[in-house]
Amino acid sequence: MTNEWKEFKSYVEKPIYASAGKKDRAFMGRFTLEMISDFTGFSRVFTIIARRYLFHDKDGNVLPGDPYERIGTARNALLAWCSVPDRSKREHRVKVDFRELSDEFPDLVDADGKGWFYSHVKSIIRFIADNPDLVIKPMSERCSELSRGFNAQWKKRVRHFQVPIFASGTKSAWGIRFDDMIAEALEVGPLRTEEYRLPPETDKMIDGLGDTLVKKDVLKELARFYLANKPEDSEWVVLPVVNFNAYYGTTSFERKWLPDLPPELFVRENRLGVCRFKLIMY
Repeated sequence: MTNEWKEFKSYVEKPIYASAGKKDRAFMGRFTLEMISDFTGFSRVFTIIARRYLFHDKDGNVLPGDPYERIGTARNALLAWCSVPDRSKREHRVKVDFRELSDEFPDLVDADGKGWFYSHVKSIIRFIADNPDLVIKPMSERCSELSRGFNAQWKKRVRHFQVPIFASGTKSAWGIRFDDMIAEALEVGPLRTEEYRLPPETDKMIDGLGDTLVKKDVLKELARFYLANKPEDSEWVVLPVVNFNAYYGTTSFERKWLPDLPPELFVRENRLGVCRFKLIMY
């Protein structure tokens, strides 16, 4: 989770749509079925993508100049990634099909308007439908429901994402929007292009905890994320739980591991639906 360039690549490169068995979720990529069904966790996804186009070239090198001059590029990248083919003759005030961006962002949208996320979800649905013996039954059932309503729901979301940042008096004002994510990306800065390394004393402290209900490598990953993202003016770091689920490929992170974090190491709390945590000793 601390190598953000690697995370960005997982949002723009196609995974191999294959599975070694019912516990293998590699074909989902850096997403869970909950994410693509409920459209949760996208604030981090959009911020990571925006930071790439604001601060980096295609190889990950930091670009010179003012990132504010690349806001238009970052926004177009998000539009391309979210694009949905739309052949409806009905005029709509907010468009969802951005096939015209395929020349500028060939990895994010094709000439038919199929954005990266749209194509990825369709590939997941197709893989699950064609390989029922490789997925658990609840996943097959939920994916069948998803296939019937995904297009309409994703179009609705893509229109929602485009609501201007200063819009008021609308339900969209309470959801995530491209403008909000770009503003956050500008504040956070360039992507981290390598894994954060724990200080030796923190690594040793976790190894010395004895038996824990949560695996030591998970505790170390949480500690790395905390130290890599800790602001100067606070002891608290927002924990993107949904994205951690996707990182580990299982909701066990949220349902089983978070409740059992050793209290001598981590403190966690929820405020207004946001999970945040702090590392007590490091």
